[in-house]
Amino acid sequence: MEPLRLPADLLAMIERGVSVIVGSRDAQLRPSVMRAVGSRAGPGDDEITVYLSRPQSRQVLQDIAANGRIAVVFSQPSTHRSIQVKASSAALRQADALDQPQLARYLAAMEREIELVGFAPELTRAMLACRLEDVVAVSFRPEQAFDQTPGPRAGAALAGPA
Repeated sequence: MEPLRLPADLLAMIERGVSVIVGSRDAQLRPSVMRAVGSRAGPGDDEITVYLSRPQSRQVLQDIAANGRIAVVFSQPSTHRSIQVKASSAALRQADALDQPQLARYLAAMEREIELVGFAPELTRAMLACRLEDVVAVSFRPEQAFDQTPGPRAGAALAGPA
């Protein structure tokens, strides 16, 4: 499939740090899912990277490595604005020191976001705690995108920018 270019406002939402849930499936179509510990996307860039903790995400990482398929939901807790993106050719690599600033920005953004819904930053730090050497970067170019915000458009396909 051809990569889908997401609108700038959605890329900005992904980049600033929102809740990220990553899913895949095995050869028998059994799903696997895990919360990401970071994400990255930038305006004008059609590649998205999500970061997973290897010890917590073994099955989903194994499934992505085996078939390249990935589905990711990005959701802003304070507003429930959500999108789902899918791709069929995700690539994995070990995160390194160049990823550390993005992971730190993501954590700070999630602390602020979760605080808006009434939870202390300590909860977010505990939820997203991981060592850099345990982090895997999963990069992909979206091929499909869907509005998942609760309401009448939930499930509607999103088109790229005009």
